[in-house]
Amino acid sequence: MEFFATAEKIIDGDALQARLDIVSLPLFCASITQVLSHDGNEGEIYCTWGLFFVRREPIRGGVRFTLPKCPNTIAWTITIGLPPIPEKIVVHLTINRTEHDPEFIDTIRAFMENWRQGLETQL
Repeated sequence: MEFFATAEKIIDGDALQARLDIVSLPLFCASITQVLSHDGNEGEIYCTWGLFFVRREPIRGGVRFTLPKCPNTIAWTITIGLPPIPEKIVVHLTINRTEHDPEFIDTIRAFMENWRQGLETQL
């Protein structure tokens, strides 16, 4: 499944990469409440879904975060300057399921909304 959110903020991809690291995750997303450990582009976080290992990867126009040990293999990217909306920050989240229970989907939608709000207020 795929989920999208767009943030009304102007920033270039390099600056976005510089600002979005593992330590800053709780600042930008209220669904991520704690960074328990971090070492460069890897760490442990506590979020809406529990305790997870997180990995950060700089990509064209922004960053990708993954929860590789998550049963739903959640991954999300935060990018700007790319089609179809190059003037806005796009948050794109995927899970490895074509369907899921409505309560879980609600938590994903809240996660996406938290990212949108955090990017608009903290950048």
